[in-house]
This record gives sequence, structure tokens and C-alpha cells, in this order.
Amino acid sequence: MRIDPTSTDPASGELNAFVVRAKAATYAGGRGQVAPSRAGSHDLAYREGELVYRDSYFGGTDFLGQETVHLGQRPVWAMNYHGYLLTDGITAFAAGETVKAALTALYAEGRFLGGFRYTVGEYRYVDEPTGDVDRFRGVEHILTAAGERAYELRYHGGRILD
Repeated sequence: MRIDPTSTDPASGELNAFVVRAKAATYAGGRGQVAPSRAGSHDLAYREGELVYRDSYFGGTDFLGQETVHLGQRPVWAMNYHGYLLTDGITAFAAGETVKAALTALYAEGRFLGGFRYTVGEYRYVDEPTGDVDRFRGVEHILTAAGERAYELRYHGGRILD
């Protein structure tokens, strides 16, 4: 994808497609680890020409982070998130593996928003967003076989305009 670095408004469809590729290549794909940008952070990065995606988060079982997209030196998109275990009905490892499997399937559809349900073994992943790449919010969660909500992640974000 080629986006003019002098543009002030990359097309939403192009931005969405880049975010999907970046997310698939980093956390879900288990790649893209880079040096921490802040003390104690875990950072992942992906680049296509002038577009640079970065995911920087803190924690493990309970975690908080931010994803950004820069066009050249200018930030054009961001998402904040906070995830946590709600019960001992799931381990942090099982939650992470469930989320990675579900997101891999979602990204294979060429999207990261729009609602999604996916079963991984005994766990059911559910994502409930509103909005689009320009402005969105949502919650993802994992249900146990007994229907108990064991994990939750809340997120929001969108386009950054000058």
C-alpha cells in the first residue's frame, strides 16, 4: 500500500487494511518484538514504507497498552486497551492463546472490528465493538464452558487529526 506521506487524511479503507496486516504480523503472529520504548514496556512494531505501527504495553496477566500508526513522523491513528482476568477459570496463558487464535481468524477476514465469535477448545471468544477504524470502542471477552466470563479487554481508539 502506498499512502502519500504529505497527505493529512489517509483513506479509511487503506488505514484499516494496514492496521489489520500490522496486528496479524505482530501480537497475533508472534513477531515484531522491538526494544522497549519505556521502562517496563513490551513493544512490537511493523512497517510498510512510511506507515509504522507500534504496540506498547505493560503487564502480563493484567495489562494496559496503546497501539499507534504513524505516517512518517505524524501520528494518524491510535487505540488504547486494558485487559485482565476475571476469575481463576482460565490461566493467563490460556487466555492469551485463545485471543491469538481468535484474532488470527478475525484478521484472516481482513478486519479487526465488526463483531466476532470464535471457539477455541473449551473457551468462547466474543468481541463486541461499535464504530469503525475512524472512531471505535468495544470489549472482548472469553467465556468458559460453563458460560462464566473469565477474561475481559476494553478498548477504544480512532483516527488522529491535526
